Amino acid sequence: MTSTAATIREIYERLHKCFGPQHWWPARTAFEVVVGAVLTQNTNWKNVEKAIANLRREGLLDPKAMHATPRAKLAEIIRPAGYYNIKAARLANLVKVIVEEYGGDLERFFGGSVGALRERLLAINGIGPETADSIILYAAGRATFVVDAYTCRMLGRHGLAFEDATYDDAKALFEDSLEQDSNLFGEYHALIVQLGKEFCRKQARCEGCPLEDMPHEEKAEE
Repeated sequence: MTSTAATIREIYERLHKCFGPQHWWPARTAFEVVVGAVLTQNTNWKNVEKAIANLRREGLLDPKAMHATPRAKLAEIIRPAGYYNIKAARLANLVKVIVEEYGGDLERFFGGSVGALRERLLAINGIGPETADSIILYAAGRATFVVDAYTCRMLGRHGLAFEDATYDDAKALFEDSLEQDSNLFGEYHALIVQLGKEFCRKQARCEGCPLEDMPHEEKAEE
């Protein structure tokens, strides 16, 4: 019988062969990744790109500059990303910590252990596990696996996780099965997103899927 770890590794190989390198995260600086991780909550990346372009034009892709910007003005600038008042508050909470506790120095903020950084991020109002792990993985370049709805859907459909599996359960499944490599984790997450967009949708399109012949649940997605 194939072990779960072997299956997790096989899925990566199949996805990489099908889709190729994904070149994530599309950003010019680490702080841009941080901002993008917050802005991408509940919206698509095209909207995030518009908001980031606005921030770049205003010279606000810098922790200190963003921290000094009135909340209402920041919200208006990121309006294309949707939920702009909520996201402006979350960005303000995050840059307040970066500037007031770490002098605006991202390297200092990203220093220490992954566990300590994740704990500090999760303590910031509005920063959940997926956003925290995205920042740690793609901005800090540290090995932590990012789980999203696409990940959970894929795991469920292939019988790799129970229906009541938590975020941390799914995260541990990948981290226990793979080498602790930030490049691998980043590529794997990006490939799962591509799978979710092209095949593993809410209404699954299994024909032609790179995982089509692997064991999977027949139950339709709720």
